[in-house]
Amino acid sequence: MSTNTENETFQQKLEKNVVALTLVLALVLSIGGIVMIVPLFYLDNTLESSEKFPELEGVRPYTALELAGRDVYLREGCYLCHSQMIRPFRDEKERYGHYSLAVESKYDHPHQWGSKRTGPDLARVGGKYSDEWHYEHLEDPRSVVPESVMPRYRWLKKAEVNGEQIKSNMNGMKIIGVPYSDKDIENAPNDVNGKTELEALVAYLQVLGTMIKFEEGKDYRD
Repeated sequence: MSTNTENETFQQKLEKNVVALTLVLALVLSIGGIVMIVPLFYLDNTLESSEKFPELEGVRPYTALELAGRDVYLREGCYLCHSQMIRPFRDEKERYGHYSLAVESKYDHPHQWGSKRTGPDLARVGGKYSDEWHYEHLEDPRSVVPESVMPRYRWLKKAEVNGEQIKSNMNGMKIIGVPYSDKDIENAPNDVNGKTELEALVAYLQVLGTMIKFEEGKDYRD
């Protein structure tokens, strides 16, 4: 029984030819890589200018407690359901607030961008709710958001932050360019002493999106 290949599309033919498929993929990926990499050789800075927009100078490194909360955020996989990247589209800005700027993530290693939103974007969650709301939400999400599918994180209020670990983490961040002073690092264990992971996580959530005082209508991409 013969097969009719006359009506096959280019894609169907390509999928049956491993060599051709490999070459086309290499070409497409090369073009994509060039488009993304070449501008880095002539752009003076990939971040928005704080000289042109002084309000951007408010972006600072996380405190010891906020950094501890961010570590909990990463460890518990919160990024798998929550992005921190508001796109410059009207529907996103109306729902979440000002679109995200690259400069906001300059001290994030790794950054928390993405497109996965089982839950809402958290780029502007800081100050939106009280600490008490966050505590209750993390312990039992459905007590404040009945339709939530988020799991409970009840153990966080019993686990204390490890000060020496945070001190070590801050040292690592300093090595890759985060401007922590020796005093910041030395004081880290005292700054988180007696704090729970729940308190740390809430401190981190409460700072998200609060470092820049955005002016309505201003385009920071200029």
